[in-house]
Amino acid sequence: MSELLLICGVDEAGRGPLAGPVSAAAVILDPARPIAGLADSKKLSEKQRDLLAPLIRERALAWAVAYAEVDEIDQLNILQATLLAMRRAVLALHIQPHQVLVDGLYCPQTGIPSQAIVKGDSKVAAISAASILAKTSRDELMLKLHAQYPQYGFDAHKGYPTTAHLTALHEHGVSEVHRRSFRPVREALAFKLKE
Repeated sequence: MSELLLICGVDEAGRGPLAGPVSAAAVILDPARPIAGLADSKKLSEKQRDLLAPLIRERALAWAVAYAEVDEIDQLNILQATLLAMRRAVLALHIQPHQVLVDGLYCPQTGIPSQAIVKGDSKVAAISAASILAKTSRDELMLKLHAQYPQYGFDAHKGYPTTAHLTALHEHGVSEVHRRSFRPVREALAFKLKE
């Protein structure tokens, strides 16, 4: 096993939404068990992602998904919270990789040699796999939050700032799962105070 260079791909989902945690996944693929159809999760349909996610979990040598919660996002800022979720995902792997390849411009501090790759989710299979797990896991979580807070329509927009979500924010106010450091949420809070 030692001669195999273990490369872990890392990506996040949910930096832009106004509600819910940010998720990150770390995946070490098994070269002996390739997965066809891996691509940046944003370029795949929901159906394609839902078909690929269980294959990744089954065939990867190791995988982990971790989160940074709404209060952590508000305390740290979204970039630092994303790096925290990524760090948690890498450290949760049951096999330690030799190298960490991260989608984007920044690497979490893991103590493992790391490299940030712009558009890595469309260049590196392990990062593509991580992007799919991060996205599908977060979408699942947003469906659970939808059951708790149906008035916001999280099942449809997953917390992203759609017109329907912004309207619901102004109608129903801000919930516990909204990110208060994000401007549309701050504005909705200020709007409620004025009423």
